[in-house]
Amino acid sequence: MHAIPMIPSIIAPPTVEERLEPDERLYLLDRIKQRLSQQNVCLIAHYYTSADIQALAEETGGCVSDSLEMARFGHAHAARTLIVAGVRFMGETAKILNPEKRVLMPSLQAECSLDLSCPADVFSAFCDQHPEREVVVYANTSAAVKARADWVVTSGMAVKLVRHLHEQGRSIVWAPDRHLGQYVQSVTGADMLLWQGGCVVHEAFRADALLALKQHYPEAAILVHPESPASVIALADVVGSTTQLIQAVQHLPHPVFIVATDNGIFHKMRQAAPGRLLLEAPTAGVGATCRSCAHCPWMAMNGLRSLLHILETGENEIHIQPDLIQPASAAIQRLLDFAVASK
Repeated sequence: MHAIPMIPSIIAPPTVEERLEPDERLYLLDRIKQRLSQQNVCLIAHYYTSADIQALAEETGGCVSDSLEMARFGHAHAARTLIVAGVRFMGETAKILNPEKRVLMPSLQAECSLDLSCPADVFSAFCDQHPEREVVVYANTSAAVKARADWVVTSGMAVKLVRHLHEQGRSIVWAPDRHLGQYVQSVTGADMLLWQGGCVVHEAFRADALLALKQHYPEAAILVHPESPASVIALADVVGSTTQLIQAVQHLPHPVFIVATDNGIFHKMRQAAPGRLLLEAPTAGVGATCRSCAHCPWMAMNGLRSLLHILETGENEIHIQPDLIQPASAAIQRLLDFAVASK
């Protein structure tokens, strides 16, 4: 038996959505567009940010994507300053792949429960106890954890990479999301030691409530992100990354979709498949007080007011210890090379 270290419980803050009067919203949108253009700044946003933030990124020549593609887009863009609308590890990933650029964030307090659940010193010590194992970490981790890894993986590439390592006879230390790890292990049969982290949003989805909702919409397809519990994944018609779930809405014939991931994704889904009915999968918040429900409270910290503020002040810059950048970048690049080679 391998003892997995105990990790502290992560208590998410209350979700506080930005409330704006119509006139203020229009003013902020106009000023932000002006500043982005005048200062030659690229705005890159995650699928889970607000519709306004996502629309701004697209309208001003930035992008809306998952965390790794955000960083890659920033690398290819000519702008010397990147604004990352997301959570802190996304800003760090952008800085790792773009060390020569200035990377700003609307809020440096925008954390991630998966990142917080995997302290670098504790994780590194655990890896040292298992030197025979490949260290594979999810993108939702700090720069220091990425620097300790052999591979940094996305949810979309996790199964393919782990299957490849398993076929080579490699055993694995996996961190931090235990649900994604269990899903990958069940599909590949790989020998994996699973860190016991979890996402406060995806852990809240409940299979019994999902079944009840499905009874009301029997024609619906159930789309599930693999950070969800196994009982929820078992009910899915499609299990996949944010990008893969958006593609499912676009290509499947169903008129209704029940979506078990952060509801920020609905903005892109509505663009991809206008006219489809999109329903949030039920969470622990049904009939109870819920701190996460179907939206990340840290993602909600990305607002128009804070975005304009950093454009005006240059505050909230991401800095990473220089000795972490090369090994973290190498672990990410290893995945990118694998992705190209395995097409």
